[in-house]
Amino acid sequence: MSPSTSNSTTEQHPDHRSESFEALEKRIDALEAELERKDDRLADLEQECDRLDNRTATLEERVADLESETTRLENMVEAALKKASANKERVSELQSRELEKGAHLLEETVDAHAVNVLDGRLERLTKDDGNRYYRVPDSADPLERGGTVSLAYGDLLPIQQLAKMDEEMRRSAANALPTRLAAKLWNARVDDSVGDNPWKTGCKDVAEYVKASDLKHWIRRQESGISETYAKKLVSRTIDAVLDLSKNRLAVRKRTERKNGLEYTERRLVLPADAAIPGESGSRTEQNGDPKTGGVHG
Repeated sequence: MSPSTSNSTTEQHPDHRSESFEALEKRIDALEAELERKDDRLADLEQECDRLDNRTATLEERVADLESETTRLENMVEAALKKASANKERVSELQSRELEKGAHLLEETVDAHAVNVLDGRLERLTKDDGNRYYRVPDSADPLERGGTVSLAYGDLLPIQQLAKMDEEMRRSAANALPTRLAAKLWNARVDDSVGDNPWKTGCKDVAEYVKASDLKHWIRRQESGISETYAKKLVSRTIDAVLDLSKNRLAVRKRTERKNGLEYTERRLVLPADAAIPGESGSRTEQNGDPKTGGVHG
């Protein structure tokens, strides 16, 4: 090789190396820039992963809460169904007893397949009120008044229930003398066969009433050997018992009266004309026609 050729090659070599270095530097810069972008992307992904992890943990807690709530609700529903079933059995048992006692029950309230009556026979009937009822064939109403009365024994006011009892049953059910007197007083009002009836017919907004003075004498006739002083005490207690047992359907009113030229104020136990007494929507002496029957189920 000639000296001129060797020098030419030596002069070009540094330039070539310089270009290679520049290319490498650019490549390195590009790679570093790409690496930074990937680092940033990785940081974003890690942040997103953390967010998703937190969200997942929150959702898992929510799922656990919902599963717990679902279990609680399922237990409540199961308990409610058991209670409803038990209540239906109790209602059916009560209805069966009341039907056998002579009650007339609204058709829509009775499951004819659930009640258990003698011979399994129920009779449908339509009453004057246009409603359909179930009863044991040929059974009478609880108050023995016919017509639209359709009450189970439990539908009666406590005082009506006690009044329907005989003396022995009443003594067993009520220890307090004022309670028994209240029941007897009510029975005297509704049962003409009792005879000793201190009630008087009212007017305007009063259907019937009994004076405290008349009640005192009536009590002494009912309970022999009672002094007048004790009878006065029993008047107040008996009136209180009537109010309580009738669920305050009755009321006490004071009225000024005149006797021997003197005025005095006397209490009256009053049955208002608009009092809601079960089975007494009309006159208690009013007799309605027999209800129409609509077939026997059994």
